[in-house]
Amino acid sequence: MKHAETESFRKSFLVFFIALSLLSALVFWFEYSQKRHALEEAVFNEMKVCSFDLKCQQFTFDFAPLHTATLYMLNQDETGYYALFSIPSSKYALKLHLSQERFDIMLHQTRNTLLQAFLITLFFLGVISALFSLYTLHPLRKALRLTEEFSRDILHDFNTPLSSLRLNVSLLNVSPSEAKKIQRIERSIETMISLGNNLRSYLEGHPLQKESIDLHTLLKERIANIQKLYPTISFMLDDADLSINANHDAIVRILDNLLSNAAKYNKENGSVWIYINSQAKTLHIDDNGKGIEHPDRIFDRFYKEHDRGLGIGLHIVKKLCDELKIPIHVKSVLHQGARFTLDLHALTFH
Repeated sequence: MKHAETESFRKSFLVFFIALSLLSALVFWFEYSQKRHALEEAVFNEMKVCSFDLKCQQFTFDFAPLHTATLYMLNQDETGYYALFSIPSSKYALKLHLSQERFDIMLHQTRNTLLQAFLITLFFLGVISALFSLYTLHPLRKALRLTEEFSRDILHDFNTPLSSLRLNVSLLNVSPSEAKKIQRIERSIETMISLGNNLRSYLEGHPLQKESIDLHTLLKERIANIQKLYPTISFMLDDADLSINANHDAIVRILDNLLSNAAKYNKENGSVWIYINSQAKTLHIDDNGKGIEHPDRIFDRFYKEHDRGLGIGLHIVKKLCDELKIPIHVKSVLHQGARFTLDLHALTFH
């Protein structure tokens, strides 16, 4: 199941299961109270019988001052249960006492039986809650599938004219004075293709197939592509290298989004520095651009601090990093720049 489906299933299951469990707990507590009261009545009846012949071993005998208000009824104190019965022509009453320990032993079997029944009930309630949650999830899953299929169809139709535009623009013969216009058209096409790739990543995710990737070589390729879109931004890549084992398309999406963001929200003639720390197995992408006002929110879906963009690029980065088990951290100073750090330990060869 997808993340939205899993979250919906989990929440509906918890709500239904907790509600039924609380209701069942109340029912069992009422049943336990009834059983306890019935046991107390049985104890008192045994005391009444015992008060006539004193042929009982579970009770202790004593004499107490006669108080008519407490005669012929079961009383409880810190030591257990007792009852007072009058003695003819006496100022004292016969006191029969049952210790709390003996009463608890008598109640123990009832309590265990009810507890076992309650646990079995909880198990069946869990099964019922899961089935109910799956049933209620069906319309949501159907709606998500329809939305995704519609989006994929749009993406497919979207790519056809873009590919045609890219091909025809590359075949145009224009004067040097018109070259900049063509470059702007090409950058716009590449931006639209990048947005389409982001949407496809968001909808479909990436397969689990992994391959060995030379990170330095891949970075050079991606920087060359991004450089075409942002010719005024300087990209500087160090000479360190690192081999990782990951899904190629997922890594490309992560790098493209981070590099394009570092350029897009940079200042005029700004710079982007890319460092690979082979020993620490980390990748750092620094820029001296506008900085981030709320670094803790930048991975939220549709969150953006500027008018440009859709607010899904970094959300996709975080989603893919989570899938690949890549911890990602960001530090930023407003108006001075930002640093993104990827911990690639999980992708390196051990």
